[in-house]
Amino acid sequence: MSSYQQDAIRPDEGVETASTHSSLTSITSSVLQGTIGEGRRTYAVFGKEEYGLPMDDQELDRIDLCHAKYYALLEKRRYLAPITDSPQRIVDLGCGTGIWCVDMADEFPSAEVLGIDIAPTQPEWVPPNCRFELDDIEQPWTSKPNTADFIFCRDPIASVRDFPKLLDQSFVHLKPGGWVEFQCVTGLLQCDDDTVPKDSAIQKMADNLAASCIKFGTPIDDPTRWKGWFEERGYVNVTEKIFKLPITPWAADKRLKLLGVWEQHNLINNLEGMTMRLFQKALNWTEDEIIVFSALIRKDLRNLRYHGYWPYYVVYGQKPENVSSDE
Repeated sequence: MSSYQQDAIRPDEGVETASTHSSLTSITSSVLQGTIGEGRRTYAVFGKEEYGLPMDDQELDRIDLCHAKYYALLEKRRYLAPITDSPQRIVDLGCGTGIWCVDMADEFPSAEVLGIDIAPTQPEWVPPNCRFELDDIEQPWTSKPNTADFIFCRDPIASVRDFPKLLDQSFVHLKPGGWVEFQCVTGLLQCDDDTVPKDSAIQKMADNLAASCIKFGTPIDDPTRWKGWFEERGYVNVTEKIFKLPITPWAADKRLKLLGVWEQHNLINNLEGMTMRLFQKALNWTEDEIIVFSALIRKDLRNLRYHGYWPYYVVYGQKPENVSSDE
């Protein structure tokens, strides 16, 4: 199927600057749930490879905010794949706080909803048809083949090293006719009217994120290759849709302006969490260099003359009805 791309966003000509509120950082107290690392943030220790983002309270708040933000971006949809009205098994790969799983368990009470993550950051009080497992999704799965109706993965930034392998495992564990859907914001800063200067701090942030993620082994532009990988692995009815997420409230459209407010808050209050481990380990930056650079980025994020946005990729595909997988 052909790709879907949103039209250019019209900017609000009446605003040029904006301010946001700061937030406090809190760190999970129990080292049993992680290790204190770069920037004195808490990071997951489970799994074969390092995850580039933290797993502390501030990061969990950010993930929940993103859950609401993406719901608005997709016009009040949690997923886009045309799954059946009565799925029996739904799996969320890299479930984070588990908030998507809880919503899906409420929406489909007859389904078993399973969330998998390397960090034990999910709630204890959940619907009876929702559960979580601590596991590395890039290692061999223990569940039976041909059992999942829907496999979902959102924002696997700085975590997945081998998407083709992950898609192969998903294919094996899907029922014939089941669906897989991946969603992710790319961090590839785009601008339709050339208002973001090439030498701006926000553009340099995007460039450095791309460079650091390549060295970290998790290229930030992998979602641009998802559609081809889906098709190469035998999925059918593969569909790619790309949404524009404004980085600040510069858009004239009210919904997009609200999305820009959320993303501006997300970036301003979480810059160090997004860059501290990646820039130190991949680019050999010092913590002080990252803090100074973050201050420059925050200044750019208050300039609404810069009409930047992140492309948000959604790709879904179906396992053919006549294919059954073996162990």
